[in-house]
Amino acid sequence: MAEVPLPNSTFPRPAFFLLTGIPGLGGTQAWLTLVFGPMYLLALLGNGTMLAVVQVDSTLHQPMFLLLATLAATDLGLATSVGPGLLAVMWFGTRPMPYAACLVQMFFVHALTAMESGVLLAMACDRAVAVGSPLHYSILVTKARVGYTALALALKAVAIVVPFPLLVARFEHFRAKTIEHAYCAHMAVVELVVGNTRANYVYGLALSLAVSGVDILGITGSYGLIAHTVLRLPTKEARAKAFGTCSSHICVILAFYVPGLFSYLTHRFGRQTVPKPVHILLSNIYLLLPPALNPLIYGARTKQIRDRLLETFTFRKSQF
Repeated sequence: MAEVPLPNSTFPRPAFFLLTGIPGLGGTQAWLTLVFGPMYLLALLGNGTMLAVVQVDSTLHQPMFLLLATLAATDLGLATSVGPGLLAVMWFGTRPMPYAACLVQMFFVHALTAMESGVLLAMACDRAVAVGSPLHYSILVTKARVGYTALALALKAVAIVVPFPLLVARFEHFRAKTIEHAYCAHMAVVELVVGNTRANYVYGLALSLAVSGVDILGITGSYGLIAHTVLRLPTKEARAKAFGTCSSHICVILAFYVPGLFSYLTHRFGRQTVPKPVHILLSNIYLLLPPALNPLIYGARTKQIRDRLLETFTFRKSQF
């Protein structure tokens, strides 16, 4: 393959990149910390509390709640991989990020996103078994199998995302070192490189379609089985109770996939109609909104967790 000629305004691989946040907003993006700051704080407190509650209360050491703890740990990692840098850029303006740190952030953001999608699929399968085969649930879904599933999802996320930083690291020359983004997204960095980036674009598109597509199909199939089972129940009360066990998970799925799908579509097909600042704003919301909402959804709609939290706060209040 012929080498791609280097334009005049290129330079060797930079020691650091400059993250600008949301382009075009300038100093006014500091006001966005009033939105993203509470989101990040809520993600830290909510998911940390969720993990603590599941760990402390032995009655919650059940497959459903262990999957919930896995989701909380993933959300905690995802919010932390983006939140501090995002708030620093918005509050203090353009900031440098070392080249190696940029690749590390790229890996964790995409790996944890893939991990979260896989956990949501596992939770959908768990609900399908709970509703479809309640008498065999304790045999089919065990704590050991949940552990193996979480490990498999983590290994899969690592395996499929490792090529992202490796595909970027092969380039030696860049057009610029300023990334018009709040974090080191794969395609935001690829736009700066000089060379044949076809592999980066093809792999990024294929991975997005494969991971999200397979997980969404699996979730849809699981809820198809749930709906088929529930609609065959004899009474309205039984159907409402069965659907109620899945309501929290449905809310979490919507909170994760709706902003993600909208962000993906605007990036791939709406570049001419959707301004770049809007796309970058959506991508940041996509990464921080689900980790902030998930603990609220499960804390408010899951009776065991809600009761445990109320007992804890009531006990502490009585001590004073």
